[in-house]
Amino acid sequence: MEAFQAASVKNYDDEDLMEYFQNGKELAFNELVYRYQDRLHNFLYRYTHNHQDCEDLVQETFLRVHKSKHSYERIAKFSTWMYTIALNLAKSLYKKKQRMYKVSIHKDESDPDDRELLLEDATILQDDALHEKLCMEQLEKALMELPEDFREVIILRDLQQLSYEEISDITDIPMGTVKSRINRGRAQIQALIKDYVQLGTNAA
Repeated sequence: MEAFQAASVKNYDDEDLMEYFQNGKELAFNELVYRYQDRLHNFLYRYTHNHQDCEDLVQETFLRVHKSKHSYERIAKFSTWMYTIALNLAKSLYKKKQRMYKVSIHKDESDPDDRELLLEDATILQDDALHEKLCMEQLEKALMELPEDFREVIILRDLQQLSYEEISDITDIPMGTVKSRINRGRAQIQALIKDYVQLGTNAA
């Protein structure tokens, strides 16, 4: 392995940095933290919906990465390995606190198997901000009613925009199951939100 060049640390890929870190180069670890702290914070906030819990989880994830550096093998992408650690920590916390998630649902145009989630609301609101707020509240409520297996893959896919292969590696389930859970979860969310809209209309 070539000598570590601190001046060009930003030019190394994640896996190289992890290997240098395993060989005692703390600066390599610092660069990994710099690259992923914001993405990790964004990801974990959707599980906790609490900034303090999120900060604690981010710190705990990097602490685990630091302590477990020698368990990492280069055959896996560093990001996949790190997200697996973060997901396990988040799931553990979620089971304790049952926080709400926020997600953005989209359809991958490049994948013919990807099912689009259509959020239709017959209620017309003049205030766009209020309309968006109500739609998000409906989405959060529906998401909380999904089985946990569906919630986690939707967050990884639609919020973090990870590939099916990466999600399969992180969750340790077959890629076909990942796609099926995402599509079934989106279908359930769509049906639930339609029910909420109908209930609101009837109540009015």
